[in-house]
Amino acid sequence: MTEQKTVDLRGIVKKYDVRGVAGTELTEEIARALGAAFADLLDGAPIIVAHDMRVSSPALAAAVAEGAARRGSTVAEAGLSSTDQLYCASGQHDAAGVMITASHNPAPDNGLKLTRAGARAISRETGLEDVRSGAEAYLAAGVIPEREGGRRAQLDTLEDYTALLHRLVPLGGRRRLRVVVDAADAMASLTVPAVLGSLEHLDVVPLHFGLDGTFPHHPANPLDPANLVDLHDAVLAEGADLGLAFDGDADRCVVLDEQGRPVDPSAVTALIAGREIARARAAGEERPVVVANLVSSRHVAEVIAAAGGEDVRSPVGHSLIKAIMAERSAVFGGEHSAHYYFRDFFFADSGLLAAMHVLAALEESDGPLSALVAEHQPYAASGELNTTVADPAAARERVRAALGARPGVVADDLDGLTLTHWGEDVPAAERWWLSLRSSNTEPLLRLNVEAEEATLMESVRDEVLAIVTDADADADAGAGGAAGAGAGGSLPAGASGVDVPSWVRAVLRCPDCGGSLQDATAGLRCEDCGRVHAVEGGIPVLIAGRAEAPDGA
Repeated sequence: MTEQKTVDLRGIVKKYDVRGVAGTELTEEIARALGAAFADLLDGAPIIVAHDMRVSSPALAAAVAEGAARRGSTVAEAGLSSTDQLYCASGQHDAAGVMITASHNPAPDNGLKLTRAGARAISRETGLEDVRSGAEAYLAAGVIPEREGGRRAQLDTLEDYTALLHRLVPLGGRRRLRVVVDAADAMASLTVPAVLGSLEHLDVVPLHFGLDGTFPHHPANPLDPANLVDLHDAVLAEGADLGLAFDGDADRCVVLDEQGRPVDPSAVTALIAGREIARARAAGEERPVVVANLVSSRHVAEVIAAAGGEDVRSPVGHSLIKAIMAERSAVFGGEHSAHYYFRDFFFADSGLLAAMHVLAALEESDGPLSALVAEHQPYAASGELNTTVADPAAARERVRAALGARPGVVADDLDGLTLTHWGEDVPAAERWWLSLRSSNTEPLLRLNVEAEEATLMESVRDEVLAIVTDADADADAGAGGAAGAGAGGSLPAGASGVDVPSWVRAVLRCPDCGGSLQDATAGLRCEDCGRVHAVEGGIPVLIAGRAEAPDGA
């Protein structure tokens, strides 16, 4: 008797999606099995399959469609698509969806984003684990039994997607705007011309608009400041009113103002929240709900309250925020990672729809974007700082013991530890709050601190980082460093005068060794290897192999 082989897909089936190196970790055979298992989960219900421009995507999409059809699903193959375009089709056709993409990951990677009918998110707890085990069983058996009723057809989704976005945010042309769009050779190359190209009052300057899955110009990750250099330069050269940078599957968008400076995603959340609340109230909704994850700026909740809405805090994670939005019928949701969710877009996220809200708000104003968003960035923020520790739970409890017992500090445990010392009875110079969360996959603590004043933010930040990296309490803590710890000749955040936003600084890593970067005179210094990288116009120029500090360092 032949022994059945064992297959383990836990390495690529993550909490919210599937990710792996195409051709090795994620093969066509595995994609076929995942498609079949997804059809089983849905009991043969219809599925729309779309894919991005990665080299491996068409073959993986075909394999998913083949596996799903074999297990009885009617599969509509939508071809090239952004992820929000697939969400739109899932909502409009009331069909499940599979998007073949690895989003902002490097070119060799690929993956699957799965959604139930109506663009409802799937996570490990709500079906993805069943898909994994079902695919493993098919791979172990070496065969996918055929179920009657399955078939494959073609579906064009771009026209309906374009029409919906125009209906949700009609851009009226009150003033002419010039916008530079960096598509990163990815899916915004398809959707931006279709949605914005027909608007006569909008001058769109395309940057890297090829559909090229090798990403010849730069990676499609707009949260990495190194990938914003081209856009920054183009905004200034073109005299543009703003710049837009999209990730690989175009469901996420980062905004640059007319000076080429990145706008904090919390400011974008606040801006759109105010607009969506006003629209819902005008339609008769008494107190529209807006959901923001717990590391968004405190200002977001203040804007929601002032606009007559209800603020609901959410843990970090797109499937979680979507579920809360659906439960509360929230009109809008925002995350610090530049994901923006809309009730009228099936509670799904869309980078282009968020960008259209920013364009509409700028059309309705008389000044530059920097003035429009300045009111939405009133507090000093650390950005997200990641620290490697041996025991994240123990380190978090040390912070609770040290800061949580102080007079006036309120603690809660939604998604880690949040400590708040803020209120009308607290002097402005003493107002602060922090969030300390554990990573789901690594021994990391993620710290966010915000305060009314920068000096207090820096003081709280440095105190917490000192506690979590206390060598006496946790001998293995701090491997990999922590941004803002102030070691190795570095300066406190902002002290270099290089004008790097705190939320941008928080995601920086050294291109040579991957170490955390600290402010140094005239640049940013790696804590691990000591190299100093220049900053030009507020954008770090992270060049691998830089051996010397920039002039003046």
